[in-house]
Amino acid sequence: MKKLYRSLSDRKIAGVCGGLGEYLSADPTLIRLIAIFLGFFTGIIPGLITYIVGWIVIPEEPASKKK
Repeated sequence: MKKLYRSLSDRKIAGVCGGLGEYLSADPTLIRLIAIFLGFFTGIIPGLITYIVGWIVIPEEPASKKK
């Protein structure tokens, strides 16, 4: 069973989108673009708060799992 982690290897800010990309087997750049567009369409503050909550709630990838 796959677990959701913040990525250590594919991160721009906190690794949230990189981790989601690895979990969903999707390109992390596509996840980042979707997050940016959703942030603009729903308002900057809700998108920013969602990202920060993900940063806090999603655990960081263990060093032993790092590629």
